[in-house]
Amino acid sequence: MDATASSAAPPAAEPAPLQGGVLALLTVGLALGTFMEVLDTSIANVAVPTISGSLGVATSQGTWVISSYSVASAIAVPLTGWLARRVGEVRLFTLSVLLFTLASAACGFAHNFESLIAFRLVQGLVSGPMVPLSQTILMRSYPPAKRGLALGLWAMTVICAPIFGPVMGGYITDNFTWPWIFYINVPIGLFSAVCAYLLLRGRETKITRQRIDVVGLVLLVSGVSCLQMMLDLGKDRDWFNSTFIVALAVIALVSIAFLLVWELTEKEPIVDLSLFKDRNFALGVVIISFGFMAFFGSVVIFPLWLQTVMGYTAGLAGLATAPVGLLALFLSPMIGKNMHRLNLRMVASFAFIVFAIVSLWNSTFTLDVPFGHVILPRLVQGIGVACFFVPMTTITLSSVSDERLASASGLSNFFRTLSGAIGTAISTTFWENDTIYHHAMLTDTVNVYSANTNAYTNALAGVGLSGDSVTAQLNQVVTSQAYMMATNDFFRISCAAFLVLAVLVWITKPRKGAGPSLGH
Repeated sequence: MDATASSAAPPAAEPAPLQGGVLALLTVGLALGTFMEVLDTSIANVAVPTISGSLGVATSQGTWVISSYSVASAIAVPLTGWLARRVGEVRLFTLSVLLFTLASAACGFAHNFESLIAFRLVQGLVSGPMVPLSQTILMRSYPPAKRGLALGLWAMTVICAPIFGPVMGGYITDNFTWPWIFYINVPIGLFSAVCAYLLLRGRETKITRQRIDVVGLVLLVSGVSCLQMMLDLGKDRDWFNSTFIVALAVIALVSIAFLLVWELTEKEPIVDLSLFKDRNFALGVVIISFGFMAFFGSVVIFPLWLQTVMGYTAGLAGLATAPVGLLALFLSPMIGKNMHRLNLRMVASFAFIVFAIVSLWNSTFTLDVPFGHVILPRLVQGIGVACFFVPMTTITLSSVSDERLASASGLSNFFRTLSGAIGTAISTTFWENDTIYHHAMLTDTVNVYSANTNAYTNALAGVGLSGDSVTAQLNQVVTSQAYMMATNDFFRISCAAFLVLAVLVWITKPRKGAGPSLGH
């Protein structure tokens, strides 16, 4: 009996690529949908204290606004391929955008903290397919010769959204009320869904009736949710000194181990791990994951340093961070357009070298670095962003067949998202611990036998400070220097990591002139 079924007969052949204004409108609609989803991973971060105060909970509880979304999204992303085969890529994308838009509105209307968390969970669950399917649909809609351009446009939104999220979140929180962080999704989401529905009718992918892999689904939900919660909550709960974090780690480890074994032997797996048999896909996912981990760590530490050590406001820190998106915004489409002419490994390796140079540059900063010197390396980093994501995504998907593209995109995006969470956890924990270490080392040098200490205390006495005021001022100076030294250490380590990745790129083997073509 034929397992294929759908409400309408699938097209006999791949639909012809779109052209002209229709293609441009679809690109804008898909890009806005992607931008909206990725933006929501970071836009609420700066608003957590405001939301917590408004709903009457502690800031530590308020972080669940972020964690609930990231946990739900992490579960849903790897399910994209399986859901797309059962529902159809176009229908799944449109439905996801509409449900995401409704959940966003519900978050804004939430009257208490519990309902907000519930709506954020829904928002995260339905958001999973949006990013990978926007990539797949966009590439299918472009002519083969222009699919590199499509990938460049898609990458531009994925990379820039997390950078602009804190800027927009801070501005909205300062000038409006926090629900508007969620309300702004409503017109964007409706526009994206309408574009997808109207412009992609008759272009639905083949639908197959697969049974639900219940065991795989349960293992995926338990393993990924516990892993994501461990990463989100570990730092605040002192990592493995917390029984709760240890329990999450054990459940995650056991569930994921059983998931790997089960899915490799299951006839109709919910996550297609056989994709990793493809050399370029496996190596590409690994390099993208580690590259994004190192990159996202700097995205987190840089504004923390500006606000904690340099005294920048959230808005000013956002402005200092934002220039990284400027060159990426212009270069990503250009690189995508010329993808078939470029040596992908050379471009990606160049990107990691740019990241390494910028990291080394950042490691030379001092406490009196001016604003202009702060933003300049961020501007240069945008070159690396454009040269990293588009070529590496192309290498990763270059030999994946058409019918497995949604699964491959979902898996690669899952590991990219997870690596961002791991990068955040590792970088913030290292930064805090290294600061404690440097603080202890510096404190040992502040004593009555130190000429520098005596000169500084005499200067403080000259302006009228004495006793505890002098001690407090000395501690503030030591703390600031300790944070600065920890920041410099972090960027030196990042520099080394990027140089290693610049070499590892060359173990991939994309064919000459490879581009993100379909139908292999």
